[in-house]
Formats: sequence, structure tokens, C-alpha cells
Amino acid sequence: MVDVKNIVIIGAGLMGHNAGQIFLMGGYKVTLVDIKDEFVDNGVAKIDEGLKKLEAKGKLGEGVSSADLMGKLKKSTDTASAVKDADFVLEAVVELMDVKKQVFKTCDENAPAHCILATNTSTMSITEIASATNRPDKVIGMHFFNPPILMRLIEVIAGEKSSADAMD
Repeated sequence: MVDVKNIVIIGAGLMGHNAGQIFLMGGYKVTLVDIKDEFVDNGVAKIDEGLKKLEAKGKLGEGVSSADLMGKLKKSTDTASAVKDADFVLEAVVELMDVKKQVFKTCDENAPAHCILATNTSTMSITEIASATNRPDKVIGMHFFNPPILMRLIEVIAGEKSSADAMD
């Protein structure tokens, strides 16, 4: 089983930035990636805003500040370099199979061999997405329900070749 410390989220939109906030609150280091700086910056701003709201309500935990959590967040527009040290990648890009497969191909070629690759899709074949990689055993679906901050429910979906370790 992989000891996850570094998480990369590809896609800084609604699901991506919300997942990023959740992972930061879970104590992970997070890198938020998108195709344009403005998209990444918008996602980072939304994470910061969300954390500050929770901090004001005393919901981040004792001794935990939004600034501390934001200190664990990096941003990038270069998927290949962002995934170099990743233990876990969550893809949250547009629901187009060709786009998802290209993202997974890039991740497969650049992420460490132990890295789990997850997609946030709820409608597309995990097996087909995994076919773009040389590690279909490490590809899973991880669907967050919206809004992820409030809905404490994640659907974990196996592809035909997803391993038990990846699913854990």
C-alpha cells in the first residue's frame, strides 16, 4: 500500500479545487494543476476562501490555521513536472474521454511507479481511461459528490484491472 503524502490534482475547477481543500484539511501536500495560470489562480483563491470561512467558524481544528494549510499548496500549469513526486493523482478535467486519456498518458509517463492515478468521473469507463497507461492496476475512479466539503461521501470505482492496493 502506498504511503500517500503528495497529492496532485489536475483540473482546478469546481471539483478539483474542492478536492484540493479536502486533501489539505487532511494534512496532505497538494499541487493544483490546470492548463492556464488564471485557472490555477482561481482555484487557489477558492481554496483560500473556503479555508478562511472554516477557520472563522472554528472548524479547521485546534491550532490549525488556513495560512498553515495554504502553505502546503503548490500550483502548476505543467502536468509532467507536477506529477514527478506524486504519490496520488486526482484528475478532474472536462468530461471528454480523449482529454482524460491524454492526461493519464502524461501522468503515466512522468509519475513515479508507485503513484495511484484516479479520475473524478462518474460517467466514463475507468477501464478505458486506464488503457492510456502502462499501469491499469493503479488506475481507479474516485467520484466526489457535490459539494465535496459538505458531502462526506466518495465513490471509489474499480476498473477491470484495478488492484486491491490501489482501491485501498
